[in-house]
Amino acid sequence: MPLPIQLLLIHPNPDAIDAFAHRFAHLPSVRTVQTSYEEMESHDCFVTAANCYGIMNAGIDAAVVRVHGVELCTAIQHRILDEFLGEQPVGTAIVQPTRQAHNPFVCHAPTMRTPGSITGTDNVYRATFAALTAIYRYNVAHDHPIHSVAMPAMGCGFGGMTYSESARQMAAAYKHYLEPPHAMNWDTVTRREKSIRYDGDRCVIT
Repeated sequence: MPLPIQLLLIHPNPDAIDAFAHRFAHLPSVRTVQTSYEEMESHDCFVTAANCYGIMNAGIDAAVVRVHGVELCTAIQHRILDEFLGEQPVGTAIVQPTRQAHNPFVCHAPTMRTPGSITGTDNVYRATFAALTAIYRYNVAHDHPIHSVAMPAMGCGFGGMTYSESARQMAAAYKHYLEPPHAMNWDTVTRREKSIRYDGDRCVIT
């Protein structure tokens, strides 16, 4: 079963906060915070919506580097070289210590191979679910678990995802984290796939 976490959804734009509030309204232990990364409150782990090569020089990645220093970027790139042979696939995530007490971990979860549009894809879902399960595995293996997880609007910068669609896919991933299946069968697969690919009755991912 998943371990409990407090999810903080952050963005400086009120439209993103409204999208978060709407899409996550039915889910527990979620709080929205209208703020930038540099000004946000202390938390255990921040999920950065990254590219597959760990080049953190734009968008939210650049804000993370401004706060934690280029050493964090270098450490993540070395792990990508060592663990993924130089390209961390979308749908994977790594938890990296920052050595700073106010935000001791960053979770690097790519939403794209290189900067560019990811509209019409499930990349935000894949990156969000990968981040949550990576944090779950970290918590299972360590005595001092990650309790509070902060996330931005994934894929809404270079990725071009709308705030609403990003929040929808993120909420689907969080719901699946909270409600893992008890058996593997096609009924379960069908329900999960529908929640990922459909916004109500409208198919948004082909």
